[in-house]
Amino acid sequence: MLVRAITAPLLRRWCRGRRGAATACFPLSRALLGVRGAEAAVFLQGLLTNDVTQLVAEGDAPPALYAHALNVQGRCLYDVILYRLHGSTAEEPHILLECDSSVLDPIQKHLKLYKIRRKVTISPCPDLSLWAVIPGDARSLPKSADQALLLTPDPRAEVMGWRVIAKKGANLSEIIPGSQVGDIQDYHRHRYKQGIPEGVDDLPPGSALPLESNLAFMNGISFTKGCYIGQELTARTHHMGVIRKRLLPVRFPQPPPGRGVPAGAEILTEAGRRAGKFRAGQGELGLALLRLAHAKEPLCVRLPGGTVSLRASTPQWWPQAAAK
Repeated sequence: MLVRAITAPLLRRWCRGRRGAATACFPLSRALLGVRGAEAAVFLQGLLTNDVTQLVAEGDAPPALYAHALNVQGRCLYDVILYRLHGSTAEEPHILLECDSSVLDPIQKHLKLYKIRRKVTISPCPDLSLWAVIPGDARSLPKSADQALLLTPDPRAEVMGWRVIAKKGANLSEIIPGSQVGDIQDYHRHRYKQGIPEGVDDLPPGSALPLESNLAFMNGISFTKGCYIGQELTARTHHMGVIRKRLLPVRFPQPPPGRGVPAGAEILTEAGRRAGKFRAGQGELGLALLRLAHAKEPLCVRLPGGTVSLRASTPQWWPQAAAK
């Protein structure tokens, strides 16, 4: 079964500016969990920030959703992407959950802790592979994708392209003719340039707050669904409308020396005021949690070898009001 969901206008907008570039397919080291059963969506609904019931709704159900699992204090435990594998409401709900591979065991324990008597089975999917696809133009998209279980736009932002789930060992050049396997480091550089966090390095479990991590901008939260773990703080912050810090892409004039900037390194303004903390990066690109009051100022990080300057930017894909 192949699930595809994209509109021609969306695709044209996304591909504009990338014409002439080859389609790059990146093999991701993220893990996949199968959550299957009559109560699969209802079960996940109480654990995740997004409205999971959309995946089993009648009509034009989305093929993928982004969400966070929070702890009771409202801080992020796991960032996940959910994929709908069942074809219609007449079939048993079958949802794939994508997560950081380093937390595969903890997230299984987390899910099973709340499973109780739900009619749900939870199991890893080692026979499946997950790919990120950054297409060059519309002509490079698949004409035939028999080997793909699922092909869908990344639900977080248009700039992140597509996600492909296929059988382990599937030939991506057959699924997407003319595509090339890219260096995974280029995928992470693309993420950092666009300000898209992914995994435990970018979203430290028990530390990162969902709204400071731009979860609302990435279509990862519903403010109208029922209760879920960690909802109280998140809803209160949203309704107060005051978010003083956000995760922003940062750029160094050149790659930092040595092993780079350590996670949690303090970022300062030129006047020495605390502006935020560095999260993670690749070469001269990275993510930092910054106070918005200082985000447009020249910034720096003090390392053992000296002070390194950096600048933050506002992603173009953000809502226009948020970029002010």
